[in-house]
Amino acid sequence: MRNNSNEAIPLILDFCHWLKEQKKSPGTITTYKREIERFQEWLQQKQSNLEDLTKSDIQDYILFLEQQQKSLATIDKTMGAIRTFAKFLEKPDLTFGIKLEPVVKEDIETLSDEQYELLLREVKEDGNLRDIAIVYMLLHTGIRVSELCSLNRNNVDFLKNQLIIEKAENKRSIPLSKELSMHLENYLTFHSSEDAIFITKSGERITERAVQYMLKKYNVNPNKLRHTFCQRLVDARVDLDIVSRLAGIKDLNVIKRYVKRSSLNRSRLEEVINNTFINDTLG
Repeated sequence: MRNNSNEAIPLILDFCHWLKEQKKSPGTITTYKREIERFQEWLQQKQSNLEDLTKSDIQDYILFLEQQQKSLATIDKTMGAIRTFAKFLEKPDLTFGIKLEPVVKEDIETLSDEQYELLLREVKEDGNLRDIAIVYMLLHTGIRVSELCSLNRNNVDFLKNQLIIEKAENKRSIPLSKELSMHLENYLTFHSSEDAIFITKSGERITERAVQYMLKKYNVNPNKLRHTFCQRLVDARVDLDIVSRLAGIKDLNVIKRYVKRSSLNRSRLEEVINNTFINDTLG
């Protein structure tokens, strides 16, 4: 193993160089780099780092992901990156015996029609243009809170009425509703940031925690709004392949959770699901 520095970033760069030598694809290298960077950020929060990585660190991180209700597919992808990183460190035993025991997820929570209307009415009555735009963005696009916080002005095309979400090598386009477009333009007119769309009073890019805190006063959370977006599309008879692409969902089990709540014919839904996820071709 090569190591140019005791700092984590050079170590991760060394890892990427090693992956290239192992003939890994550019997409795999990008994915592994992102996963290890996230792991490093988590380690720093507990006053640790990749240089002093232990088996306990890895097991605790997997437990953290499970508690965050990440899908089995997501956790397995993360574990694959860490397992490869351990080989790079020439310490493959670090991942021996690590258990993947995802927390069983409860049924998804969505807003009823009454709750949906009440939320929009309350946030508009409060009159904060940014918060109005955030609520509409989450409800009308179904994007993840992490994706919302990462949005830049160039992710929005008002001429084509679309939002572009770019995540690693994946890219998806989501149509902007007329209401969302209106509220987003109203908000952007009153702040001068040339890059980030959603910012704090001090002009910094908004954080996931800040969004969650803002929504808490309306008794909702980002996941509930994302679930509501997906469920309303399913209930409106939108094809499941379209719903999955708009929401950036690949996990078959996630789609099935919306299906269970739908009034559509069950046999027809199973057919659509199988066609949607055959060969896992979704981007």
